[in-house]
Amino acid sequence: MAEIPSDLDLVQRVKNGDKEAFNLLVLKYQRKVGRLVRRLVSNSDEADDVVQDAFIKAYRALPQFRGDSAFYTWLYRIAVNTAKNHLVSRGKRPISLSELTSNEGDDESFEVPVVTIDNNTPEAELMSRQIAEAVNRAVSALPEELQTALSLRE
Repeated sequence: MAEIPSDLDLVQRVKNGDKEAFNLLVLKYQRKVGRLVRRLVSNSDEADDVVQDAFIKAYRALPQFRGDSAFYTWLYRIAVNTAKNHLVSRGKRPISLSELTSNEGDDESFEVPVVTIDNNTPEAELMSRQIAEAVNRAVSALPEELQTALSLRE
């Protein structure tokens, strides 16, 4: 059985000109980076572009990777910075918690009803998506350090 190469082995192979080694790193981390970026950039199509840009930047910067930290930690910072730059270039800002919890300008608090849900209905899927979007907006409104802590918790 073939031994799975470590990230550092793959990085060294990329530095030596092995492009397939970088493809292996992309395959290994694409979903994880995608989840991270989708939390920061709510538009799925834009998030896909940001993920691609982050991997391109990582590939170009790989010769400067010293290995002081884990490869994913380094890639994570590149992905977060790429997402932040993308949002700034689009003139977007994180939604504030007060905007998230208000109901169309009135002072009533946002309340999640406690109900039993059949998860196989279109309504349940819609509700799940809406809850996920609300959570993502709330997380994006947190300071960067707390967002990082939550992302690393995964």
